[in-house]
Amino acid sequence: MGTAHLYEYESKEKAFSILDEYVVLGGNMFDTAHQYIESESILGEWLEKSGKRNKLFIMTKGAHPDDGEPGPRLHPKAIKNDLMESLERLRTDYIDFYALHRDDETVEVGEIIETLNEHLNAGHIHAIGASNWTHLRIQEANEYAADHGLIGFTFNSPNLSLAKCNVPRWPGCVSVNDDMLDWHIGTQMPLFSWSSQAGGFFSGRFSPDVQDNEEMVRVYYHEGNWERYKRAQNLAELKGCTPIQIALAYVLNQPFLAGAIIGPQTKEELTSSIEGSRITLTSKEMNWLNLRGKEDVLENI
Repeated sequence: MGTAHLYEYESKEKAFSILDEYVVLGGNMFDTAHQYIESESILGEWLEKSGKRNKLFIMTKGAHPDDGEPGPRLHPKAIKNDLMESLERLRTDYIDFYALHRDDETVEVGEIIETLNEHLNAGHIHAIGASNWTHLRIQEANEYAADHGLIGFTFNSPNLSLAKCNVPRWPGCVSVNDDMLDWHIGTQMPLFSWSSQAGGFFSGRFSPDVQDNEEMVRVYYHEGNWERYKRAQNLAELKGCTPIQIALAYVLNQPFLAGAIIGPQTKEELTSSIEGSRITLTSKEMNWLNLRGKEDVLENI
C-alpha cells in the first residue's frame, strides 16, 4: 500500500484507520519515501503504536533530487543522510526494501552499489532496488555487483499500468516499455509498480469530454487508453467486477512477480483493490486488454 497521501487525511486517526484496515484485510507491505516527509513520519508513528513492525514489510526510497541541493544526490553522503532520516521517521532500525528514488546517469553505478552494500552490511537495509531507473542501468549495476562480489539490485519499482503514459507523470520518472517488460520476463526480477491504477483512470471519473484534471489529461488522455478503458469495461462485465479492478489485475498477472502499489483514499477503495488482487487473467485476456494480438473483440479470446 502506498502512503504518500497520508498527510492529506483530515486527521491522523483517519490515516491510522486506513492502515489498520489494510492489515486486517491481509495487507503486509507499505511503500513510502524520504521525499514524503510528513507521510513517512505518520507511517512510523502508526508502526510503533501498532506493535506489528516485525510482521510487516516496509519499502522506502531515498536520494530524490532536492530543490535545496541542486545536482545529483546519489553520492554516499546524500544516500546515508536520507536513509538515516527515514529510519528515524519510521521508528525502526532496518528497512526491508530500500530503493533509490531517481537515477542520475552521470554517477557511476559502482560508487552507488558500493555505498548501498555498506548499509546492507550494517543491517540498515535488507534488500536494495531501483525506482525510476532504466533496466539497462539496473543491469549495469548488477553486473558491477557480480564482478566485485557485492549484492546487486533485487527489485525494480517503475510505473506499470494498463494505461500508458503520454509523458512521465513527474520529472525523472520511468514507465515500463516493451523492452523493460521483456527484460523482466527474462530475468524474473520482481517489480513493484507505482501508480498501478493510473491515478484512477479506470474509475469512471474520467472521459474524453472531462478535461478538468490537467495532470490526467496531460499524462493519460489518448486514443489507445480510451480503447483500453473500453476493453476493461467489457471484461469487467464478463467477470462481475469493475474496470479499475481489471486494471489492477493486469499489473498483478504479469509473467513475473509483480506487485501493485495502491493509494486508497477510503476503506471502500481499499476493499475494491483487495478484491481486484484476486482476479486472474489469461495471457490472451492480458494481450487483448493491452491492444496486442490479433483479436479485436472479446468474444474471440
